[in-house]
Amino acid sequence: MYNDSQTKELQATTSQLIKSSTICDAQNVNQFRNVLRFHEYRYYVQNNPLISDYEYDTLYKQLEQFEKEHPGAVTPDSPTQRVGAGLIKDFPKVQHLVPMLSLENSYNADDLLDWDRKARELSGLDTIEYCVEPKFDGASISLIYDNDLFTRGATRGDGVVGDEITINTRQIKSVPLSAKFSEYGIQQIEIRGEVLMNKNNFKAYNDGLIEEGYPPLANPRNAAAGSLRIKDTAEVGRRNLEAFLYHVSYFTATRGSSLFKEPTTHSGMLDMLWNCGFRSPKNEMKVVKGIDAVIKYVAAFESRRDDLPYEIDGMVIKVNDLSLQDKLGMTSHHPRWAIAFKFKARQATTLLKDVEYQVGRTGAVTPVAKLEPVQVGGVTVSSISIHNEEYIKEKDLMLGDTVLIERAGDVIPQIVKSFAELRKGTERKIVFPTHCPVCHHKLEKPEEEAVWRCSNINCEAQVVERIIHFVSKDAMDIRSLGEANVRKFYELGLLKNIPGVYTLPFDAVRKLEGFGEKSVTNLQLAIEASKTQPLHRIIYGLGIRYVGETTAKTLANAVSHLNDFATFTEEELQQLEDVGVKVAKSIHAFFNDSENIKILQQLEQLGVQLKNEQKSIPAGGSLLGKTFLFTGTLNKLKRSEAEGLAEQNGGRVVSSVSSKLNYLVVGEDAGSKLEKAKKITTIQIINEEEFIKMLSS
Repeated sequence: MYNDSQTKELQATTSQLIKSSTICDAQNVNQFRNVLRFHEYRYYVQNNPLISDYEYDTLYKQLEQFEKEHPGAVTPDSPTQRVGAGLIKDFPKVQHLVPMLSLENSYNADDLLDWDRKARELSGLDTIEYCVEPKFDGASISLIYDNDLFTRGATRGDGVVGDEITINTRQIKSVPLSAKFSEYGIQQIEIRGEVLMNKNNFKAYNDGLIEEGYPPLANPRNAAAGSLRIKDTAEVGRRNLEAFLYHVSYFTATRGSSLFKEPTTHSGMLDMLWNCGFRSPKNEMKVVKGIDAVIKYVAAFESRRDDLPYEIDGMVIKVNDLSLQDKLGMTSHHPRWAIAFKFKARQATTLLKDVEYQVGRTGAVTPVAKLEPVQVGGVTVSSISIHNEEYIKEKDLMLGDTVLIERAGDVIPQIVKSFAELRKGTERKIVFPTHCPVCHHKLEKPEEEAVWRCSNINCEAQVVERIIHFVSKDAMDIRSLGEANVRKFYELGLLKNIPGVYTLPFDAVRKLEGFGEKSVTNLQLAIEASKTQPLHRIIYGLGIRYVGETTAKTLANAVSHLNDFATFTEEELQQLEDVGVKVAKSIHAFFNDSENIKILQQLEQLGVQLKNEQKSIPAGGSLLGKTFLFTGTLNKLKRSEAEGLAEQNGGRVVSSVSSKLNYLVVGEDAGSKLEKAKKITTIQIINEEEFIKMLSS
């Protein structure tokens, strides 16, 4: 879309606007719009930004302020016009300019050979040139542009009529609000594509749902399709959707235009879309001669499908010559000039035989579906978490149901749905327990939560899980005492609680199968070494609800001895960095529980260091007094290394985005934290290189 000279010119203009702190006004407003459109393209289409998010946001806010003061100067394609107008009342029905037909499916090489034979017979050719591209696993959309401006977005619907989703489509940053089709002599154009949620954004979104106690979405396809019809446009924007455009269904030439030239190939159409600023499958597409080359390419692409940042479920093969497409025509259901080759299924149906209930270290009771074992995506699946009681109701699950399960790439298997129409009348309702399945204590569920919990702190299941957490790598790091050994020692009565780690009877351990003198010695040394772990590791290892590694460091920095927290009020705890109402309440409850205080006393008597003997913040340093949060994947440093460097140089690391945060350091595939930070003007958003420069300055 932008050649080298245009890129250099726009980048120079960007630098000028940033360095001179230019105020957006009537004379330069178009400069602001042009550079913002350019950087949207670099970020959302090419995935290769040239400026930091902070710099982009600075320019964006300048333009936003000018347009707020001069509403008559706002243009339909201004970058500010992606912002939605709140809740949508309804989605009106609209008719597509050209029907959106389905594709014929094929599942093996023989299907492709037969389809190619028919195409050659109808065309009278010995060999046909094909264009092969990914079959994106998302939600189909249709876009219309009039005189270069985006004017309408619609879902596929029944192929003839779809839902009008223009406002929601404007939230998708890879869909340009204006495109220079006029440079091709085109006045109106309808293009087709697929809306996706990439794997990293999908995972980040699901992690957020799980953290809030809600069941995760089943797969990126459902997430994308559901997002398009959300009535809250701001929520659509938060989901970080993407769009690939891969087909031109209709266009009209500008009257009397000397620029217009009839496109001759499908691959040429994809080039045009790419040059106009769209994410077309130009780089994933391949033009080949003959069906044998097609079969070879689709086989190679299937082998690397898991390496892609988004889900695909096959490849689409299209006759490349557009005049030949017209000659081959279409049936009432599908075009004869295109076919979809479907990859091996990532879904399967199986029987829901039973539900078991697991108890975690915080008392959360999680139902687990026990299935008739079935192969999905190369893995045998026999158990799937079904999260909570609400999830069971939402999916309408019953014992004995036939269910559809899905596993995409490395994503944890999920139950997509049950088949109520296949029920025989012998199925049984899943009754969520009222008492803990382990200790039989009555379960509780606060109104604001979706999870039932066992509140008995001495519940055996919780005790075991707490010990496993306490000895884990990120807590006390007792490497010779992993989960399997904890469970074994507990079952044999050798280990009963957290303090019991330090009174383990090694003579009895030596008698167990698989424990030689060397392994027992290593275990002894690891346990002894853990007694001098820094205070923040002990705090994290105690498993206080809502207290992660970063919050544990904040707490350690606030006291000289762990028992000091017994004197803190909830209000005083909330004064600490990154500690909110919910976290403060949990910490206060922990240190005011007599059983927990007893555990701390036992640990100290056994030699575990509960004093804060390390200086938490250096007296000086280039980052002194600044707070940092890291998100996304860093290239040069591990996350833990970056956090350590920040602290060594006087900085503080926090765990969430708030007005107390000074710097958000953004790596690749940053998620919701980046979106939240963009809304707080006091937060500076920097990349890894800028962070490293701060260390050396």
